[in-house]
Amino acid sequence: MRSGRLWWALLFGMISAGPLSAQSEAPTFPSKPVRIIVPYTAGGGTDTVARGLAQHLSEQWGQPVIVENRPGAATMIGAEAAAKAAPDGHTLLFSDSATFVINPHLSRKMPYRPLVDFAPITLVVRLAPVVAVSATLPVSTLSEFIAYAKAQSGKLSYASFGAGSYPHVVSEQLKRMAGIDLIHVPYKGSAAAVTDMLGGQLSMLIVTLSVFEQHEKTGRIRVLAAATERRLSLRPDLPTVAEAGVPGYAVSVWFGLAAPAATAEPVLDRIHADVSRILTNPAYLERYVTALSLEPGGMSRAAFGQLLKEEDARWGQLVRDSGARID
Repeated sequence: MRSGRLWWALLFGMISAGPLSAQSEAPTFPSKPVRIIVPYTAGGGTDTVARGLAQHLSEQWGQPVIVENRPGAATMIGAEAAAKAAPDGHTLLFSDSATFVINPHLSRKMPYRPLVDFAPITLVVRLAPVVAVSATLPVSTLSEFIAYAKAQSGKLSYASFGAGSYPHVVSEQLKRMAGIDLIHVPYKGSAAAVTDMLGGQLSMLIVTLSVFEQHEKTGRIRVLAAATERRLSLRPDLPTVAEAGVPGYAVSVWFGLAAPAATAEPVLDRIHADVSRILTNPAYLERYVTALSLEPGGMSRAAFGQLLKEEDARWGQLVRDSGARID
């Protein structure tokens, strides 16, 4: 009897120890400060949204969440650093569409593979790209601008943030679809481009709405159309480019969060759940989404992964049509 009881005790101990052992091997997250790599300089839209996200995550996790700016090489320096970081959830990448689905079609020397080297977490916010022109031009609608550009063929200009940036690719797309010829003028950022628009040295810029709102109110810049597929919830009165005279034209630009590819599923699920909670937080939405004329994202990890594949194919075609290269 004693040996029988001993056998059952040992068996029960082995069964009980199994789950405990498995739990002890599960990753603990976060166990140290987390860094969010932003492949742009401090102060821009990507950086601002990331810092708000970092603040709220830090409050949830009880660990410092630090934004690390790693600009350069059309976001590839920061993206490579994130892709090669330890896959434990303590290094994340926060960037826009360019890093994930545009750069692979622009460069033959990619130091990372966006659809292979990263585990998608979620789309955080959608940008609200619009077509805006200098108020010095004698136009008030997109159709009038297109007609004027045709009459002044090769004399008007548009801005981008360098070859391969999304304003470059989508402006080239608009040129092709509208049948107009504009001169490409690259800038380092929106501030300098807007200054030249105010002075009449620059004709057009396609970038997110918040860049223009202050100057639109004073009448010095005219926002002609939303470049998105549907009208913006923030500006339902503003027609889309497709509605305003260029059928089929649409732009999708967003900020998304990802981790190194081998990051454990429980860690990815934890990050996704906590970020999703922030995207329903009124304080975060008011300060970092609505105030910047952005629209909240939020989708499952699987849905974001599928979106990346679809966007990769779509942007590939846009880049080929634009003829843009960065190497």
